[in-house]
Amino acid sequence: MTFNTQYVLQTPRGILRELGQRVRERRIAAGLTQSELATRVGITPPTVRHLEAGANVGVEQLVRVAIALDAAAEFGALFPPVETRSLDEILAAQRKPRRVRHSARPGDRS
Repeated sequence: MTFNTQYVLQTPRGILRELGQRVRERRIAAGLTQSELATRVGITPPTVRHLEAGANVGVEQLVRVAIALDAAAEFGALFPPVETRSLDEILAAQRKPRRVRHSARPGDRS
């Protein structure tokens, strides 16, 4: 299953649980305890526990944890850039080009 499809099929709570599990795995891979990560990030150990349990913590705390666990670059994939256009450009693209009728000249056969 691809990254996008995996998350489309989940609830917000499921996504938070998955995110918490990934934070826990990265923290352990970095050799940090919850208390050490909390100190490094400037949050409380209970906040780290809540995050890893899939609770809804603030976005700033999540970003701080991502930076501390060297995962901040992954935020770039969260909302990839899309082409944006003004309403005028969208409407202009939807308009069909007008067909120009040429009048028959005397002597022309159709």
